[in-house]
Amino acid sequence: MIDLAFIYKLLSLAAADAFNPCELAVLTMVLMTLLLKNPEKRRNVLLGGLAFTSAVFILYYVYGIIIMQFFKHLIPATGLFALYFFKAFGALAIILGVLNVRDYLKYEPGRTATEMPLSWRPRVKMIIQNITSPKGAFLIGAIVTLFLLPCTAGPYIIFSGETVIKYGLSFWGLAAAFAFYNLIFVMPMIIITLLIYFGVTTIEKVSGWKELNVKKLHLIEGLLLIILGILMITGLI
Repeated sequence: MIDLAFIYKLLSLAAADAFNPCELAVLTMVLMTLLLKNPEKRRNVLLGGLAFTSAVFILYYVYGIIIMQFFKHLIPATGLFALYFFKAFGALAIILGVLNVRDYLKYEPGRTATEMPLSWRPRVKMIIQNITSPKGAFLIGAIVTLFLLPCTAGPYIIFSGETVIKYGLSFWGLAAAFAFYNLIFVMPMIIITLLIYFGVTTIEKVSGWKELNVKKLHLIEGLLLIILGILMITGLI
């Protein structure tokens, strides 16, 4: 049954995922490519950004269902074994939080579990540069989600496992929970796309803001995960 604790965990984990610098960096590259290849077709920026975001939403939704099914068959819904797993997810949240706080204190691009590895970035950039239309943006979005997983999967795995262990949701309840999580996850991408399309800001400013604030984004994500992990381990939620 869904309660306030579940909603808090969903919002916290999804928000931590949404603050991840990886997705913002990839989105700005996509929008920049569309604008440079079709400078006279500004509408492509809107459609391309939304198409890319839709692909990320759909693929992450599918990943969530797969991860959930894995936990569903691995872990019994009740009992001491399930309790240990629940505590382990809390510990994982703290570890991921500490790693992100580390990136705030001493930032190095491409660190494991917090950002896309540096060795992957040239390949991702090369893939994105092939985008010429909104349809292409959707296809590239589906491909790029595989490269985003190393830096965004942690909170999602915790949410998927937690949902299976502690909450006996129906199929439609699970479908709604994962849809809501992923909507929060892609919300920054939607907002940025709309702000750029309506001229409130520019791609260059968004990219520059991300570079200037990447450490703060890691700090926010880290603190959210640490607080949530402590609450999970202590049994407060």
